[in-house]
Amino acid sequence: MVLPESVPDPIEPFNRVMWSFNKGLMTDVIKPTSRVYRLAVAKPIRTGIGNIGKNLTYPGRLINNLLQGKWAGARDESYRFACNTTAGVAGFFDVGTKWNIPKSDADFGQTFGQWGWQPACFIMLPIFGPSNERDTVGLAADTAANPLLYIAPYDFDANNPLTYLGPYTYFSYAVTYNDLADSVGEYVRFSQAEMDPYSEIQYAWTFARANRVADFQVKGKADEASLETLESVFFTYKDMEFPGRGKTRSVRIPATGKELKFTFWLQPGSANVVYIIPGLGGHRLAQPSLALAELVFKNGFSAVVVSSPFNSEFMEHASTAALPAYLPVDGHDLHVALTEIDHRLHMLYPDRLGNKALMGYSMGALESLFIAATGPTNRPPADPGVTNHLPLIQFDRYVAINTPVRLLHGISKLDEFYRAPLDWPAAVRTDNLENTFLKVAALSKGTLTPQTTLPFDAIESKFLIGLNFRLILRDIIYSSQRRNNQGVLHQAIHNFRREPLYQEILQYSYRDYYDKFSIPYYSARGLTAPTAGTMEKAGDLRTYETGLRANPDIRVIVNENDFLLEDADLAWLHDTFTPEHLTVFKKGGHLGNLFNPAVQKTILAALTPMRPPEVKASQ
Repeated sequence: MVLPESVPDPIEPFNRVMWSFNKGLMTDVIKPTSRVYRLAVAKPIRTGIGNIGKNLTYPGRLINNLLQGKWAGARDESYRFACNTTAGVAGFFDVGTKWNIPKSDADFGQTFGQWGWQPACFIMLPIFGPSNERDTVGLAADTAANPLLYIAPYDFDANNPLTYLGPYTYFSYAVTYNDLADSVGEYVRFSQAEMDPYSEIQYAWTFARANRVADFQVKGKADEASLETLESVFFTYKDMEFPGRGKTRSVRIPATGKELKFTFWLQPGSANVVYIIPGLGGHRLAQPSLALAELVFKNGFSAVVVSSPFNSEFMEHASTAALPAYLPVDGHDLHVALTEIDHRLHMLYPDRLGNKALMGYSMGALESLFIAATGPTNRPPADPGVTNHLPLIQFDRYVAINTPVRLLHGISKLDEFYRAPLDWPAAVRTDNLENTFLKVAALSKGTLTPQTTLPFDAIESKFLIGLNFRLILRDIIYSSQRRNNQGVLHQAIHNFRREPLYQEILQYSYRDYYDKFSIPYYSARGLTAPTAGTMEKAGDLRTYETGLRANPDIRVIVNENDFLLEDADLAWLHDTFTPEHLTVFKKGGHLGNLFNPAVQKTILAALTPMRPPEVKASQ
């Protein structure tokens, strides 16, 4: 299946260098200084400064609404300007929004697009970020429409260019910094949590700035399970300052000799600690990881988050295999990393860590249950010579949220979901896909809450889930082949020109990943997983049933309509775990109900109370 094309990126190497510059500027300059700024300038004042800056650029919005023939938009913006300037005290207070006067943002880039200018070159601008040649010219025109540009300073001297930078010009810079101060944290988090944030931004910008308006009509039948799965976007951290309060350290992994980062939030005194493992390809700073960390931290636990063994950060620093696929190896590598992290924390903060829980969601839940079942004997059978400097950590509680039971069945569903648009007639498939992306772009511009209706039919919701996981697979394959090229890919591997290679990788399914990458890799290493049958058995929780039944400290939370589970999987879970250890919610899809207070209450109950370590040792 071919995805809609993005704006061409012929200068990708230059753009990636500029992206790196922006990332460094935001991470090393704007973010640290903005912390001081936010402490010195209260949020209401920062909001007011931003409102003033927005109000002053009214002429540009008026002009562009008129140029686009949006008479109602020009009227509404004029009403807003009049109200905000007078009752809003020069725009400091946004009374226009309070009085429900519609916003009608319009800029020259939009105007040029309406006049027929189709962008032909993606451009990453310094500081301003993603753009294209049309919007870059539009940005220059927007700047020219700013009235502050034409207010000369009191000491203006035509022979001295520096005098052009009067107090009003400096105010424009101050407003830009003020606005960045409140958004830079999310920018930096995104740039760290994604393996290739540039690629995602480059593709998303195509639809964020498209001239075509999304059709929000849901034409096909909705699919409850996949639509509820998309509601996982509602589960996020509530305190925007929470991610910045975490500390990030690293530990040296004995088998690789490299440093693996982890992020943690410790209670001021001694407290039980929850180690959180993300889902497939998840980063320690991904939104669900941070939301779970905040949930447990605000309820008295310390929280520690490490990236998934399928994430490039873990793969390139802590994996003993070049690519993740075989649970006994991946689970062992994770167990070793957790052991090193726990040891480091005990060295840094003696007497601050109490009992320990291991909490994983999705793929992280499967890996957590593997560790729970194998315990101190957890060692990859294929590498019996590997030794550890420390005894592997044992946990007092294991909490598995929305775990799959059979890994290969789960990935087959992800492949199926990605191919869902093939059910559309070929004549309308591209237009329907583009409209799906346009709807996502439009929704992302607003604030998503559990009250937000997601306007997707069954094909669209399944495809969006499948696409998300296909991009994760793209990153897994790219990261693994960059370090250990197996010769499967035809395109050359370059860090600064990736688009041709990405297009090739996207043609590989998860099944292809196992058949064409994983099995040949393990076979060449002489490890004990050379066949699909062996790998399928290793990724099946039923293989570890004896160990799971023997561990009384396991708590499993799943949803009945999770598309990763079949009826037989649910029956096995009910047969293996007692009602005390298993909670099944009727709805929620896959991770789609984590924002639900009842589910959060169940997660916290699964952590409390933990069995004291000395009681476990005496059994």
